[in-house]
Amino acid sequence: MISGSCLCARVTYQITSDIRQVIHCHCVTCRKAHGSAFSSVASVPVENFVLKGARNLSSYESSHGKHRFFCKRCGTQVYAKRDNKHHIILRLGSLDTPLSSQELAHTWVSDAVDWFDIDGMLPKYEKGVPRHQ
Repeated sequence: MISGSCLCARVTYQITSDIRQVIHCHCVTCRKAHGSAFSSVASVPVENFVLKGARNLSSYESSHGKHRFFCKRCGTQVYAKRDNKHHIILRLGSLDTPLSSQELAHTWVSDAVDWFDIDGMLPKYEKGVPRHQ
């Protein structure tokens, strides 16, 4: 079972289906909402999304008919939902369990920031960045 939560754990969820396709969205709205270079998301059918602590959520209509749901206390974006759609857009940064899904694509790269190189080969560290002498 796939599960996740907000930073303060007042909002939790479980997903009762597989998550198949991961998208990294670079649009201005996702960047601003997450304060990051992009947002990693996946579509989940509403009937497979079991939410607990919904009273701790607030929402913001970031574009016509698209509502972003986030924790009132810690600010974690948990998911988004478009009006009249039967799926949610899960914010993968809120996952607590490993995900074996494949990345499908980067989207809205026309809006990508100039300080992040999608094809970059930066060093990778297990924890933190070592001090340089």
